[in-house]
Amino acid sequence: RLLFARDITRTVQLEQMRKDFVANVSHELRTPLTVINGYVEMLADQAEADTPAARAFEQMTSQSRRMQNLINDLMTLSRLESLPSGRQDDLVAVNGLMGGLREEIAAAATGERTVEVHCDETLRLMGDSKEIQSAFSNLAVNAARYTRDGDTITLRWYADRDHAYFEVEDTGIGIEPQHLPRLTERFYRVDQSRATTTGGTGLGLAIVKHILIRHHGELRIRSNPGKGSRFTCIFPISATQRRDV
Repeated sequence: RLLFARDITRTVQLEQMRKDFVANVSHELRTPLTVINGYVEMLADQAEADTPAARAFEQMTSQSRRMQNLINDLMTLSRLESLPSGRQDDLVAVNGLMGGLREEIAAAATGERTVEVHCDETLRLMGDSKEIQSAFSNLAVNAARYTRDGDTITLRWYADRDHAYFEVEDTGIGIEPQHLPRLTERFYRVDQSRATTTGGTGLGLAIVKHILIRHHGELRIRSNPGKGSRFTCIFPISATQRRDV
């Protein structure tokens, strides 16, 4: 018999240093970027329309907002990583979130999408309402960004005897199988050329994964290239409650 021992103290220390660095840098960048955003927007309002200056300020505003979204997502992810478990005392009416998700899909999509909703209105989820909404929103917006004009996005909320499920399924471009295991990594992108056109930060699925971990859930991803994808949040049935209709 052989026994192998490996000291991972240094690895753990480096990982903690990375998390601390990301959290601190994100916090320090937030205030100066807010000031820059304010002045750029003020100058953009004063510039004459359809001039080189106006176009320059428009691009500056777009990129500064993109950076602000990235910092916000980094801070969110750092907070989720630093706290092992979330609040479980909110009773979330998922059917009440569906209307907001429809609106977010419409705002994020380029072109028209057909949105179908299949929701068990009697089934409610216990947890942190803001985190749950953030996770579901990230999945819905991702579906809008990676589908095409005329595609269908289906939102489902249902349960069986052991689990409750929130699903976002689309008929979009799909994902190659080799990419699926890495989708929840920070900044991982299937196609780097889409990094700016989709408007995402590359952190959405990482945030979803950590929110689900804090709620004792998991994220399951299935996809067929050219046919679409299905993202499923799986919760223990003990995290749900039924209400009378």
